[in-house]
Amino acid sequence: MGRFLLLFLIILGVQAVQAQLPKISLKDINGKTVQTDTLSNGGKPFIIDFFATWCKPCNRELDAIHEVYADWQKETGVKIIAVSIDQAQNINKVKPLVDNHGWEYEVLLDPNGDLKRALGIQMIPYVLIVDGKGNIVYKHNGYTDGAEEELIEKVRELLKLTIDN
Repeated sequence: MGRFLLLFLIILGVQAVQAQLPKISLKDINGKTVQTDTLSNGGKPFIIDFFATWCKPCNRELDAIHEVYADWQKETGVKIIAVSIDQAQNINKVKPLVDNHGWEYEVLLDPNGDLKRALGIQMIPYVLIVDGKGNIVYKHNGYTDGAEEELIEKVRELLKLTIDN
């Protein structure tokens, strides 16, 4: 059964990475400390989206997700965690940007690039999907219009696999 599941994931294009999130302390936009290895969504998948205030494709991606986020949550229960990689001198621009765009995501700050580096991320936007057990099961970098549909499809596939097993 395990081989079948792995093959199924590969066929679906979901990278069977199965890595866990590293343990790194970050702050959210309200100054609260968060341990990245404890991020969860009550047993449901969640998406981590790395962005920067100056990154236009990042902002387009987060805006596109924002437009459908309520529907995604209602359908799948998925949660978005946006991680800003803005450096310390620009960190004060993150909350105003988030507020201005009306993003209702949990937003974490990675001003030293600790999480980005630990995950080997080179370019942004960069998206991870984490399953309900905390395994990183999908990675994608870059953004083109409509790419958010691929994200929700991966989440739906994960939920279907969870139900079927």
